[in-house]
Amino acid sequence: MAIDYASLKKGGFMRQKQKGYFSLRLQVVGGTLTAENLRIIQEVADKYGHGYVHLTSRQGVEIPFVKYEDIETVKAELARGGCKPGVCGPRVRTVTACQGNAVCPSGNIDTYKIAEELDKRYYARELPHKFKFGVTGCQNNCLKAEENDLGVKGALDVRWDEKKCTLCGVCEKACRTGAIEIHGDKLTMDASKCNYCGRCVKACPFDAWIGESAYIVTFGGLFGNTIAKGDEILPLVRSEEQLYRVTDATIQFFADHAKAGERFKFTLDRVGRDVFKKVVREAYDGKVEE
Repeated sequence: MAIDYASLKKGGFMRQKQKGYFSLRLQVVGGTLTAENLRIIQEVADKYGHGYVHLTSRQGVEIPFVKYEDIETVKAELARGGCKPGVCGPRVRTVTACQGNAVCPSGNIDTYKIAEELDKRYYARELPHKFKFGVTGCQNNCLKAEENDLGVKGALDVRWDEKKCTLCGVCEKACRTGAIEIHGDKLTMDASKCNYCGRCVKACPFDAWIGESAYIVTFGGLFGNTIAKGDEILPLVRSEEQLYRVTDATIQFFADHAKAGERFKFTLDRVGRDVFKKVVREAYDGKVEE
């Protein structure tokens, strides 16, 4: 019987150089696995692999040296621990994320919540080529958002409450872009210099700076044979609803305009970034046709 390698790869089983063996890629959302997940992965790697796993560059887990005849059993065993095979090929891949504001003091957004929703909406969707999302919690950019086809970076949309301010100067020192300046009894903020990092909010001992979570979205990043930094072509995205309108429009644009085997960056280059900007700006503004 002929082995359908294409179908196996689509389902996360990648053919190894060793004949008859496959490396199984698991579905991992936002870099998070439960203790139960880890226990069953260990059991499967010990029983059906070579007793180890590989951690991929995109927060994935792969179990190498799975025999072809064990594939169905392995899938059933993993399901007992809440694990599922991942995907490869021309479709939406693993959504990566840092720990965000649930754990990290620098985090401005709930990155895992966003990663879960992106995974729910798009994971494994068939497309002309692979498509990658990355969600990072702040300007420290641990997940390198701009390397992704679509990157989401946590931001704080800040405002100053003059009544609470003592002009102590802590915010001026905390600001890395020089957006805040204090001269005598006057504080000024240059909004054009603000990168929405939120350090002023976190540093202020008197709560004189208030910040609301928001999102910086970049498009067309790529890291591989060609390296490209994603473009920030929209103003600050201020709500989850607005964010998902933008991501919906982006995925649909890629599906509608990309050629087979063409990454998103090259679709934008060929079709025109102004064309895409018009589409995604309409989504940003809520002008989406039903």
